[in-house]
Amino acid sequence: MRLLVIEDEVKTAAYLRQGLTENGFTVEVCANGGDGFDQALTVANDLIILDVMLPQRDGWSILGALRKAGKQTPVLFLTARDTVFDKVKGLELGADDYLVKPFDFSELLARVKTILRRGPARQPENLSVADLQMDLARRKATRAGTPLDLTAKEFALLELLVRHRGEPLSKTLIAEQVWDIHFHSDPNVVEVAIRRLRSKVDDPCPKKLIHTMRGVGYVLEER
Repeated sequence: MRLLVIEDEVKTAAYLRQGLTENGFTVEVCANGGDGFDQALTVANDLIILDVMLPQRDGWSILGALRKAGKQTPVLFLTARDTVFDKVKGLELGADDYLVKPFDFSELLARVKTILRRGPARQPENLSVADLQMDLARRKATRAGTPLDLTAKEFALLELLVRHRGEPLSKTLIAEQVWDIHFHSDPNVVEVAIRRLRSKVDDPCPKKLIHTMRGVGYVLEER
């Protein structure tokens, strides 16, 4: 399988090339964002390992432009940017995974294999439940044909609920998936977000889609 590594740190790039090649991959390395974007756009790769801070063009803009151009090649961010904001931004742009430097090669290899095992099929670009429609590529949603004015976090929360339609999701799981925060976080964050999302998705409509399951969490489904 062919991997594209877009990484400007010479030692890191050489380390990745050697390790991945020894594990049976064909590896192409680009040392700047300009060349990396051209390679990603024009050459068929099975996976792209992408740094954020690059000369000529940063990783954010590379991934955004690739997705806008319809390229759905899986992308693993490998970067020293380790804030929750950075992780969420990368995933919302369409990355498949996010690994922070410094890293263990065994973990990176495991993540690469996990992504590749998912196969070439990508998640659908559109999701729907009843009269709720979500355009994932354009990050837009409508209910009964009316556009929903959602923040980035509200869209991510709604997407999570729709992807798991009919499946109860706990507050802990929602917090981890949408905000990348764990047990030490205030569960009120999720409650407030759900309340705001309901005000936009459900309140204007007679049929409610977002339901509370006491002692469990929340579920999105037709009833």
